[in-house]
Amino acid sequence: MTPTEVIVVGGGAIGLASAWRLAQGGLTVTVCDPAPGSQATHASAGMLAPVTEAHYGEDRLLGLNRCGAERWPAFAGELEAESGCPVGYRTCGSLLVALDADDARVLDDLAAYLDRLGLDAEPLTGSQARAVEPALAPGVRRGLRVLGDHQADNRLLAEALLAALAGRGVDVVRQAVRCIVVEDGAVAGVALGDDTVLAADRVLLAAGAWSAGIEGLPADARPPVRPVKGQILRIQGPVDEPVLAGNVRGLVRGRSLYLVPRASGRIVVGATVEEQGFDTTVTVEGIHQLLHDAAVLVPGLLDLELAEIGAGLRPGSPDNEPVVGPTTVDGLFVATGHHRNGILLTPVTADAVAGLFGVGPAVAEIAGFGPDRFTPAEAS
Repeated sequence: MTPTEVIVVGGGAIGLASAWRLAQGGLTVTVCDPAPGSQATHASAGMLAPVTEAHYGEDRLLGLNRCGAERWPAFAGELEAESGCPVGYRTCGSLLVALDADDARVLDDLAAYLDRLGLDAEPLTGSQARAVEPALAPGVRRGLRVLGDHQADNRLLAEALLAALAGRGVDVVRQAVRCIVVEDGAVAGVALGDDTVLAADRVLLAAGAWSAGIEGLPADARPPVRPVKGQILRIQGPVDEPVLAGNVRGLVRGRSLYLVPRASGRIVVGATVEEQGFDTTVTVEGIHQLLHDAAVLVPGLLDLELAEIGAGLRPGSPDNEPVVGPTTVDGLFVATGHHRNGILLTPVTADAVAGLFGVGPAVAEIAGFGPDRFTPAEAS
C-alpha cells in the first residue's frame, strides 16, 4: 500500500477542499473526521459576502475575502465538473437594509467606507430598496445594493467535495483524531480515538473550532482558535414564487441578521454571535430574536413553515482572521480560524494549502495570516 503522504485533520469545507487540491497535485491524502461536513459547514448560510462583511480596520482581511470571492466561479465550475454534483453557486447579489434612523446612519457610514475603498455599492432610499425586494416591510428606511455578494449552498458543497475526493481515491476515515504524533520536533502521524496510529510526515490541521483541543502539540504550535456559537434557522417558502430575489442583510435596532434564499424556496436566517464555549444549545431567546428581526424586515415570513433550527460553532482567532500556514512543528500546517467567512474563503484557502505543500502556485494574499503572527501567550 502506498503510504499516506498527507493527513488532513477535519472534514469541513476547508479541510475537504484542501484535501481535494492536494490530491489533484498528486499527493496521497487521508482525511480524518467522524462526520464530514456536519459542523460549521452544515450550519453555515453559505453567503459569499466580501463587501457586506467588510468592517473598519480589516483592510487586509477584506483583500483576502475579495480574493476568495473572485476564485469562487472557477472553483464551483471545476468542482461540479469533477464531482458531478451541484454546489448551488448563485450570483444574486445582496441588499443591506436599515429599519430605523440609527441603523440608517450605520448603513450610510458603511456606504461611505466602501466608497473610499472603491467597492461597488449603490445607496438606496427605502422605497428603492422595496422596489428591489417587494417583500420588505414598509418601515425600511435605507438600503445598500451590492451586486458582488453571491452565495453557495454549503451542504451541497460538502457533498460535492466528498464525491470529488472519492473519485480521486482519497480515504476518508470517519473517526476523530485524538492526538497528533510529534517526534523530535516533527510530525509522525496521528492517533485516532480508538488509538489506531496513522503514519504521515505531513499533517494539515483543519478541525475548525476543535483545532486547539487536539492533543500532542506543543503550546507554541497550537492554533489559538475558540468556538463562536451561531444559532440559525431555515424557513420553507414556495419554489415557484420566491419570497426574496437575493440575499438580504438587515440592521434591526443595532442587531445584524441575514436572509439567504435558496433555489428550493428555503430561506436561511441567521445568525447569532455568542461567546458560549462549545455549547450548541438552541435557545428560545436566540431563535425568538432571529424570528422577530426577520419578520420585522420581511413580514410575509410569518406565514411560512419553520423547517429547521440549529446552532453551529465558528472557529474564531484572537483577531477573527484566518490562521493558515506552517507551525513550529516540522510538517504540521494549520488552516482554521475563518470565523464568519469559512465558505467564502474555501477556494483561496485550499489553493494556498496546495501552494504551501508544493503542489500549486503560492497564493500571495495569504501572506500575513500565518500562526506566527501571534505572540506565544496568544498561541498557548
